[in-house]
Amino acid sequence: MDAPNPQLLLKRPINVKAIVTPLWKDEVQQQLQGQINEIDQQLQQLDIEGQRAITAIQKQSIQPPAPQTLQQIDNIQLQVNQKKSELLEQKNQMLQNLQQVQFLELDQEVNQFQMESFFRIEPGDNLISKMQVEVVLRDGIVEEIRGDI
Repeated sequence: MDAPNPQLLLKRPINVKAIVTPLWKDEVQQQLQGQINEIDQQLQQLDIEGQRAITAIQKQSIQPPAPQTLQQIDNIQLQVNQKKSELLEQKNQMLQNLQQVQFLELDQEVNQFQMESFFRIEPGDNLISKMQVEVVLRDGIVEEIRGDI
């Protein structure tokens, strides 16, 4: 009686690429613009909340304000400025991405994201080639699966 070939079930990353089309460009630009708008709203909200906190401290303090009150106000302002800086950095990155998308040529392939899939290997398989699998999408539809499935 022959023993069956041993097999192993493994997980691999799959690169998902998109073919640049007018529809893809529009969708990505809308997504990025939405994220930029969201960051702008967060910046406005941050200003409002920071000002409210400072105003609340000022109302509760005696006049002239004590050194610890001034320190509290400085700490709030510092936190607001740090968060603003982070948000502005994110916004700048989004604006750069938006500009890059505008310059992409139609039918060019771009990396969209990564996902994982399971696959079986057995003695004699080429592990390297089984790990190199890509899925190519055109407007969300699978156009091609590349590699050793």
